[in-house]
Amino acid sequence: MTETTNVTLPAMRVSYEQGSLTESDLAATWHEQLQLWLDQAARAGLPEANAMVLATTDTKGRPSSRTVLAKGLDERGLVFFTNYTSAKSHDLMATRYASVTFPWFAMQRQAHVRGTVEKVGPAETAAYWASRPRGSQLGSWASPQSRVVTGRSNLESALHKIERQFADAENVPVPPHWGGWRIRPEEVEFWQGRRDRMHDRLRFRLGRDGWEVQRVAP
Repeated sequence: MTETTNVTLPAMRVSYEQGSLTESDLAATWHEQLQLWLDQAARAGLPEANAMVLATTDTKGRPSSRTVLAKGLDERGLVFFTNYTSAKSHDLMATRYASVTFPWFAMQRQAHVRGTVEKVGPAETAAYWASRPRGSQLGSWASPQSRVVTGRSNLESALHKIERQFADAENVPVPPHWGGWRIRPEEVEFWQGRRDRMHDRLRFRLGRDGWEVQRVAP
């Protein structure tokens, strides 16, 4: 018989002592700082360093969250790609607002981005699409994302059908139902864990006169 050990949730605790974050540490802009932390997470060998938890709400204010991958970052905002018929896209089309969190637990860091959203242009979408593996391209054609399916075999059948459809095509075209979303930040917060839960939280906030940096209590 295999022994099992129940996890005692109240007793689970980590002391955050890996680093600190001061105003003088920050890059000049939110996107340069986010790129810096992304680069450091990738160099540290963190799996899926560009993974971020995307939160959206529907028209009734009910929240949903899921993990997506950041695939674009510049002064305009943060980009990810998905099916435009998915649940997340329905939320985004309805509310035009989203937030994401990068949970770099191993580095005792998080970054939070909140802002309005817009669809990425066709040229930018096509450029990223061309960089994807063929299998991922075919999967995007085959999967009716977020819809109920009767079983795994239905998904496999749909994929085989798409494979036959594009068997002779050198390049798989971008599906009409697929593309990118850009989050245009209004707030970007950088969180560094500190001892005794006195964490460092520095936030870039967009105001009438441009971006300002604020320190937020932990």
